[in-house]
Amino acid sequence: MKVGNARYLTEKDLPAVLPVFPLSGVLLLPGGQLPLNIFEPRYLEMFDEALAGNRLIGVVQPAFQGTFASEPVSGPALCKVGCIGRITSFGETGDGRYITSLGGVCRFRLMEEIASHRPYRSFRIAPFFADLSDADEEATIDRNALLAAFRAYLEANKLEADWESVERASNTTLVTSLSMMSPFGPAEKQALLEAPDMRSRAETLIAITEIALAREFGDPDTILQ
Repeated sequence: MKVGNARYLTEKDLPAVLPVFPLSGVLLLPGGQLPLNIFEPRYLEMFDEALAGNRLIGVVQPAFQGTFASEPVSGPALCKVGCIGRITSFGETGDGRYITSLGGVCRFRLMEEIASHRPYRSFRIAPFFADLSDADEEATIDRNALLAAFRAYLEANKLEADWESVERASNTTLVTSLSMMSPFGPAEKQALLEAPDMRSRAETLIAITEIALAREFGDPDTILQ
């Protein structure tokens, strides 16, 4: 996995302990890009230290009902699975904020929390090393079904998309981008994150979209025709 100027290929390329940034309803996936506006002092300090070190930060959702969550130690419980992000761009606004972007490296599982004097939380992690491989999953994705669900959702909500860019995108890029930009809630975002592979993530995204369409507009089979 190449993210920015760095390559992450083996266990040795990833840290055993990671600072975590809890963000509800926000999804970062391996290979994706997540823009962020940082303004809380504790997270400004987190990014300062990450920039001075390996540039890696864990993005994870706070626990919600029905979540398999971490045991709360120094703060609220968190979802057990998150994604490592590398700081790939960074700018200061002049009013105390950072405008930055994280590139998704690989998912991780939270283990035990590390006691620290810092204002943010850090955890020992177990990375999903399979995310670092360059396995070609293009052919496993039903592109037609994915685009049909996406088009139906846009039309039902009177939204538009840059279809030239969509047509040029690879299947894996489409799945990652559509999953991250989807307007679904924390539970749906977590399901997309925890999907075991790209094919499962695409199928999960299609199913979630069809459920949302049925809930808001009626029979999804009629909408998707």
